[in-house]
Amino acid sequence: MMQDILDLDRYPIDQPQSASCRALVAACAAALARDGMFNLAGFLRPGAREVAIAELRPVIDRSSFTHRRMHNIYFKKEIAGLAPDHPALRQVETINHTICGDQIPHSLIKRIYDWPAMAAFLAQTMEKPALFPMADQLAGANVMEYRDGEALNWHFDRSEFTTTLLLQAAEQGGEFEYRTDLRSSSDPNYAGVAALLEGRDPQARTLKLSAGTLNVFKGVNTAHKVTTVRGPTPRIIAVLSYYEHPGLMFTPEERMGFYGRAN
Repeated sequence: MMQDILDLDRYPIDQPQSASCRALVAACAAALARDGMFNLAGFLRPGAREVAIAELRPVIDRSSFTHRRMHNIYFKKEIAGLAPDHPALRQVETINHTICGDQIPHSLIKRIYDWPAMAAFLAQTMEKPALFPMADQLAGANVMEYRDGEALNWHFDRSEFTTTLLLQAAEQGGEFEYRTDLRSSSDPNYAGVAALLEGRDPQARTLKLSAGTLNVFKGVNTAHKVTTVRGPTPRIIAVLSYYEHPGLMFTPEERMGFYGRAN
């Protein structure tokens, strides 16, 4: 039962018409508007988190894709109107180990991702009519592990909002660093991007999340990264991608870049 997996007593997202759920949605929506994100600590119950890690561990060890590449903040080879040596296109390195939804079809993480109440709750907090899981079985639900010396470097997300569930925190490092609303649909703010990459943005923030936390943030215009993990305990996080229209797929090129395979 989902009650055994998620703390639905504290976060009653399965009862959308209840006063407590409406209050939760309002608080989350207010945090998104104010801070560009909200966090629900303890969203995943400790026992369920242990089960999830036990399910994922052999798949990560046996079949994960080592995502190691140099990239710019846009994950694109070039940006129209910017010279290749523009400081906003500074190259950074990302290293992690990724597994996809098709590798864990009956897992606890996949059950959470496919649960209709999850998408419905997120849509309410984002003030969207509806959200849908991706049709793309590679890209919809991912789990990423960051080991000693590894990091996810600066980038913008493709989706407007990004939803993550932290399964295991690193002993040191592995912190979420972000800069809310660095750009907008009308202003790419290349000078601001360059300043962030050079460590000159006073509005950049660092957040230390606890295991079991649901984090939702405006990833499309909020630049973000995961700082380098230090120590023997890896950081393990599930990334759950929902969109306003059903049937969304990544391109073969995107799949190859992120997962090392197109199918």
